Amino acid sequence: MVNQTSENRIDLTFSRLRKRGEKALITYVMAGDPSVSSTLKIIKALEAGGSDIVELGVPFTDPLADGHVIQKAAARGLKGGATLARIFSLVHTLRKKSAIPVILMSYYNPILQYGDERFRRDARKAGVDGVIIPDLPAGELPSFSEAARKSGLKTIFLLAPTSSPGRIRKVAKESTGFIYYVPLTGITGSKLTLSREIGEMTGKIKRASNLPVAIGFGVSNPREARAISRFADGVIVGSAIVRRIEETPKSSLLPALKSFIRSLKNALQK
Repeated sequence: MVNQTSENRIDLTFSRLRKRGEKALITYVMAGDPSVSSTLKIIKALEAGGSDIVELGVPFTDPLADGHVIQKAAARGLKGGATLARIFSLVHTLRKKSAIPVILMSYYNPILQYGDERFRRDARKAGVDGVIIPDLPAGELPSFSEAARKSGLKTIFLLAPTSSPGRIRKVAKESTGFIYYVPLTGITGSKLTLSREIGEMTGKIKRASNLPVAIGFGVSNPREARAISRFADGVIVGSAIVRRIEETPKSSLLPALKSFIRSLKNALQK
């Protein structure tokens, strides 16, 4: 097993990369897309390509924050049988060979149905390192964040360009692991427009918190990843990966993903 550590893998990863002067590449895939067993192989391909942290989507019937690419992936994940119990089993299996940090990205309803306490317990037992819940803003359910903190499960909250100074302070107070900055007001997969406002907002967040700041939503190629890395401690790529999983023939999917991830990681190291 590779899941015994007194420190959270997210913290260890950012600390290691910081010492090297590197930025984290955080990759997103939907659990169960196209099957639970293939998800395990996909995660290994992402890691082999250079991914530092993996976000594992929990499929949900009403993914309001997601664009059509991830919405379709959620439908495929549900069809593929990706329940929370099976996702925990998948992470447990991954931990036998890998120490890559794993963050679950889930809407709150599946967690509520599973049971908050049971979710936290089973997540940590399986080797999950953190959770992102897009429809549970900081301050909405402080008991969840506090209990997660005590259990060692990181809770990562989101900020947007429209976030007020008060919202930034609240997220800075409640987030653990890192802060997720969404540099656009839209859904996943929206086209990213690079502008100085991204740097200005990231600066405001960094002045409010010592946590790493990772930027995602809309990053789709090495050029954009490189540009974003000037401001952030980590770059998150999701829809571009999910789209490749949907469109690439199964026979060439894993090497194609590995190559794409390597191109992104190389861009962050230049």
